[in-house]
Amino acid sequence: MATTLAKAGPATEYAVRLDHVSKSFAGPGGAQPVLDDISLDVAPGEFVTLLGASGCGKSTLLNLVAGLDRPTTGSIATDGRPALMFQEHALFPWLTAGKNIELALKLRGVPKSDRRARTEELLGIVRLNGAYGKRVHELSGGMRQRVALARALAQESGLLLMDEPFAALDAITRDVLHDELTRIWAETGLSVLFVTHNVREAVRLAQRVVLLSSRPGRVAREWTVDIPQPRRIEDAPVAELSLEITEVLRGEISRHGRH
Repeated sequence: MATTLAKAGPATEYAVRLDHVSKSFAGPGGAQPVLDDISLDVAPGEFVTLLGASGCGKSTLLNLVAGLDRPTTGSIATDGRPALMFQEHALFPWLTAGKNIELALKLRGVPKSDRRARTEELLGIVRLNGAYGKRVHELSGGMRQRVALARALAQESGLLLMDEPFAALDAITRDVLHDELTRIWAETGLSVLFVTHNVREAVRLAQRVVLLSSRPGRVAREWTVDIPQPRRIEDAPVAELSLEITEVLRGEISRHGRH
């Protein structure tokens, strides 16, 4: 199915640029560092997964890129305003699936006369044709996340930030949505920064995997994923690279535990 989304163009040399970014929060004993001296670029059209143990600062980093918080030191630049998708679908239960998407179009300034048709197109992109009038409680978990993805796409951003959006789904539904996401990414040229603690998910999706150390989060290591798409979780090359990354991740967790 041909997508109706505009293909993102490489307007700059980066979609995201983090330059020596650190973040601390106030604590009982003073400032508590969460992120430390992170420098990272995401190229236009690149799919990057951000991986690390729970509490390493992955979601904090994504919030900084989204502009929901500011770094303590360092700078962050993005090529335009990013769209953000969370682990929870965050749909308004009193609105239909279609009206949830239309709200994003309204906030973008899309004329009312154009919103319904555009929403139907977006529902088609995420393969939810006919779901415009369905209430949130009528949708499965996977369908709700598809609606949330369509709402994010409605923002017409070239950069999509995803914070463990499939973590609460069953394995089969998650695998299907992996397929859908990689299809949409390939068709649109979106830049994607995807946070996960699931190593195989990171390898299944990304062109590049960035591993954060345990708190404070630093870039511990990066891997370029040269495995052709489409990939499957159970593919031998995916499993092999996942094992390599898992061993490094275990080392990071053990190192943190000794401090």
